[in-house]
Amino acid sequence: MKRTAGLACAVLLLLAAPVPAAHADPPSPRRTLQDVRAEVDALYRQAERATGTYNAAHERVLAQQKEIVALARVIDREQARLRTLTAQAGALARAQYRGGGIGPGVGLLLGDDPDAFLDGLVLADRGAQAANATIDELRTTTAELGAYAHSATVAWERLMADQKKAADAKREITTRLARARTLLAGLEARERARLERLEDEAAYRSQVAWLRTDAAARLRRNAAGATRQGAAAVAFATAQIGKPYRWGAGGPAAYDCSALTQAAWRAAGVGIPRTSQEQWRLLPRVPVASMRPGDLVVYFEDAGHVGIYVGDGAIVHAPRPGRRITMAGAGSMPILGVVRPG
Repeated sequence: MKRTAGLACAVLLLLAAPVPAAHADPPSPRRTLQDVRAEVDALYRQAERATGTYNAAHERVLAQQKEIVALARVIDREQARLRTLTAQAGALARAQYRGGGIGPGVGLLLGDDPDAFLDGLVLADRGAQAANATIDELRTTTAELGAYAHSATVAWERLMADQKKAADAKREITTRLARARTLLAGLEARERARLERLEDEAAYRSQVAWLRTDAAARLRRNAAGATRQGAAAVAFATAQIGKPYRWGAGGPAAYDCSALTQAAWRAAGVGIPRTSQEQWRLLPRVPVASMRPGDLVVYFEDAGHVGIYVGDGAIVHAPRPGRRITMAGAGSMPILGVVRPG
């Protein structure tokens, strides 16, 4: 009994002992709004970069689909031509077989009417030329058909690759935007308002610093007026102020950044590429100090954002999800360069 009582006491002591906390995660410090702002900014920048990839891949997919349709039509036409030529070549072969393959010299020796034979010889020569032409055309058509089929295969492979690239980019965009929304949803209303003020304050500090640069000073001294087309592009862009940014949107109710600049210049009668990266790559570049209203200001090292210069050191742009098209300082973000559509 004493042994049993002692064992029971030992068990009770073990149960009462504190559980070791060796595997418990240390409490994480509360994140500041600056931390949240930095992560949200990074997520939106990553989503914007992926948006450029998606838009470029989507544009290529549309072009490749048209190319494949055009190639299919050419291949269908060439196949019909090949069938016709094959039938002609077969008819020529059968005619030669029925004629016994006797050469014209033998026919001249055996024939009773040399004049008739000479007339027939001319016709036979023309027939031989026609047969050779048919065979040559048949070979050419077969080679062309093979080339078109190869082009169609390559175009199809490119299409599949770009569709995958677009799908991967869309998944990345969705993931990044969802993460940003989750972070923002975890804030109270007053914290979200404060977060927007922090963004605006950072943009203001960047603009003030830019205004002190030599390029900004030269721009103020050499301010140039807008061309007719530039003024039309600016008028369109400023008319969109207040509309929401929406990923992939091309108007008229909402825009992303590059869709806004594209639509603005379309309103001015000038077609420009869809993405900020392509706008930066393909449009003529001008010095920052020489930009004029209507020029496009491209931002960040990857050309991931773009706005339209409206004069007086300001741009109109579609900032990011959750914000609306607005006017901002041209130097409120790191400037990569300036391009001029018109």
